[in-house]
Amino acid sequence: MNIARHIALIDELCFRPFPAEHGPSDVGDGGPGYHVVVLERSEDDCGTRAATVEQFEKYRDALYEVYAPQWRHTHPLNLQTTLLRTEREEMPEPWRSLSAGAAVAHLWEAQRTGRWIAVAVADRDPAADVQLLAVVTDVAPP
Repeated sequence: MNIARHIALIDELCFRPFPAEHGPSDVGDGGPGYHVVVLERSEDDCGTRAATVEQFEKYRDALYEVYAPQWRHTHPLNLQTTLLRTEREEMPEPWRSLSAGAAVAHLWEAQRTGRWIAVAVADRDPAADVQLLAVVTDVAPP
């Protein structure tokens, strides 16, 4: 993991305009009010998946250690609750998609930007790659 590169990208996205339409961008996916980037991706088979998840959780936590002193220490966001709420109510992007892929995210409000930053390990779908995701959005968490 190149933590300096990940931090630089997340910081850039705090000021980059959001795409007008939902879809791919030069750094990942996005849409009105959000950017989603894959910081790390693994194409491991099932035999190493648990180790990959554990390693990506360490990467997520390393990013927390950088951002928490800057934007304040926070408790992890339980995305399971958000996922359950999508069954009963309309959930805005990027929270709907993030909760479908990840169970927990570290979350901060980036001061003076009006944007929220979430870092999560997407591992819910056993058929999909494990991903370390960063989300930058102006949509407040549900």
